Amino acid sequence: MTANPFTHLLADDLQVDPEIARAQTLPGRVYTDPAFFQAQRDGLFARSWQLVGEVGQVRVPGRVVPTTLMPGCLDEPVVLVRGLDDELRCLSNVCTHRGALVVEGEGHVNHLRCRYHGRRFELDGRLRSMPEFEGVEGFPCLADDLPRIPLERWGPFLFASLDPAIPFDEWIGPVRERTDWMPLDEFRFDAATSRDYLIEANWALYCDNYLEEFHIPYIHGRSLAELDYESYRTERFRWGNLQFGMGGGGEATAGGGFALPPGHPDESEPVEAFYFWLFPNLMLNFYPWGLSVNVVQPLSHRRTRVAFRSWVWRDEVRDRGLGADLHRVEMEDEEVVESVQQGLASRLYGRGRFSPRREVGTHHFHQLLSEWMRAVGRLR
Repeated sequence: MTANPFTHLLADDLQVDPEIARAQTLPGRVYTDPAFFQAQRDGLFARSWQLVGEVGQVRVPGRVVPTTLMPGCLDEPVVLVRGLDDELRCLSNVCTHRGALVVEGEGHVNHLRCRYHGRRFELDGRLRSMPEFEGVEGFPCLADDLPRIPLERWGPFLFASLDPAIPFDEWIGPVRERTDWMPLDEFRFDAATSRDYLIEANWALYCDNYLEEFHIPYIHGRSLAELDYESYRTERFRWGNLQFGMGGGGEATAGGGFALPPGHPDESEPVEAFYFWLFPNLMLNFYPWGLSVNVVQPLSHRRTRVAFRSWVWRDEVRDRGLGADLHRVEMEDEEVVESVQQGLASRLYGRGRFSPRREVGTHHFHQLLSEWMRAVGRLR
């Protein structure tokens, strides 16, 4: 069982009542105390699934792509490897001899070699050879192999976790249920509309804002004017939730919705956007034109990088409907989230309450975060 790094931070005020009408939000110190951020790195993010790359990066046997798992937070060096057996793996990119990086650039190789002292590894991570180690007792052993990190694929995307506490299929399952009819492997990455945003606010506050419906008419009154706010709703599942963006009708949204296949759970509804959030920090926003992915990357207790990445399916409807002006929506969200970050540091603020109709998603997030902090290491 993993030790709980949150133990010294826990208090009764971190409990979130499962009944939203009675519940209070997490206290402001969760967003402003750097001790929470330090504990979340190992107690939360090291145990969660994180987007680490794409299948297209490692198509050919022998292909290696070094990367960093959660830069700025975990900062874990890993390498994606397509073995000569055509199996895709994620390995530690740290030499088991003296800790140098093994792979320092993308390329095609038959084995991995650390340039520091010449230690060689097979593409599956097993130690192959080490010069001038004759006479070393108990060498080699399993500890001399490169550790293999759990790696899973969904569509063109690769997800890794240092120590997953949630089964991947359980985590991604609700997304598959709603979107597997889409040809995800045919979606094309769009570099022109992909960018990073730096926000002076806690990562969890960004998630709070994404998950609640309440602010839409106040903050996005113009940018999301086509949205039917009255029919907007949130559906919860175990490790995430789904917000439904419905078109408001009329000429502005004509042709902007999904053509859902027969038998789809929502086939009779005018859905223009599926907004998925997966615990703790991934947003998958499906529009009739394709997919916008938001990866929320914590950098400190009050600084966050949000990586926006776009994949296009139907370019001819790119300028229609709810996903037509995502940059403006992001700018509006950032401004208000940074304002709230300042307010949460107030000595006069304690805890808030939830709207049972409009803050279902935020309440769910607070429940999960509270649960995780209290039970990390015992999740099944």
